[in-house]
Amino acid sequence: MVFIGGPRQVGKTSLARSLIGSAAAELNFDVAAQRAAILRQELPPTDTWFFDEIHKYRGWRNYLKGLYDQWGGDKRILVTGSARLDLYRHGGDSLQGRYFHFRLHPLSVAELGGHADALGDLLAYGGFPEPFLRGSDRFSRRWSLAYRERLVREEVTSLESVSDLGKLELLAMSLPARVGSPLSINSLREDLQVAHATLVRWVDILERLYGVFRIAPFGAPRLRAVKKEQKLYHYDWTVVSDPGARFENLVASHLLKWVEYQVDVEGRAMELRYYRDQDGREVDFVIMEAGNPVSFIECKLGDAPVSPALKYLVARVPGVASWQISASGSRDYVSAEGIRVAPAARCLAELI
Repeated sequence: MVFIGGPRQVGKTSLARSLIGSAAAELNFDVAAQRAAILRQELPPTDTWFFDEIHKYRGWRNYLKGLYDQWGGDKRILVTGSARLDLYRHGGDSLQGRYFHFRLHPLSVAELGGHADALGDLLAYGGFPEPFLRGSDRFSRRWSLAYRERLVREEVTSLESVSDLGKLELLAMSLPARVGSPLSINSLREDLQVAHATLVRWVDILERLYGVFRIAPFGAPRLRAVKKEQKLYHYDWTVVSDPGARFENLVASHLLKWVEYQVDVEGRAMELRYYRDQDGREVDFVIMEAGNPVSFIECKLGDAPVSPALKYLVARVPGVASWQISASGSRDYVSAEGIRVAPAARCLAELI
């Protein structure tokens, strides 16, 4: 079986249909008649079954395990969902060894040809296909507002028990202003007047539903790095109003897309992190493989001197490919420390 997860409206269903062809049976758990067919196991006699949003059925893992054990040699089974299919288990037997899991992300600079114009359009309209292809600021804003409302009012309620949707919606609205800085749960708790454990759970819910993603800090004791403070970003980066933070969010999304491709397709043990030490020095992103840093990336809006924090980190962890990239800058050179300074599109075009 193949599972495809990712944010809602990122293109999972369109991709699945292009892969399976017209002869496959499509079964969407959100459609009443198709949901009934799933629950009764009245499945069409075809070679390929495509299940969409079946993770909303609490027994979905046992259900698919049963289908695989009965038909695995004769059927192709494709599953898509707008939640973390690797996390929404709801108990039941493990599916280990019975499926491959892939994650679909918003559009990227590399997919759009690697040009600076593509970067500008993505910053303005986001990477979700519908608002990007419309190319309208007004439509993008309206789409983003509706998207966030549906995430809270429809996706959350279909999978989670939340007693105060109003405050959860306030949380979702307040998070974009915190992009670019370590996320303080205590500060959010004081603003929203909810318990610490409740707020932690709500952020976890938004992450499981592909509303946001978090990255952890990198650092060894000799670097005096912080250990617990995570940074948070949005799959829809247009919700971030500050230009510098929006650009950083876009880069985070691009890097996460590349890292998760390496994990899902190539089986490499990679992850995305950031660096911050106890003296306040910070480098926006660190790409790790097998526990070791392989790349440092610092983001700037325009042409700027090389970041002292990036120089500090490169000096203490030598031999790591390092970039300082800019949203609107034009300078392209290698610094004395071996740091590549370049327009962002030239770095992001090397990804996927």
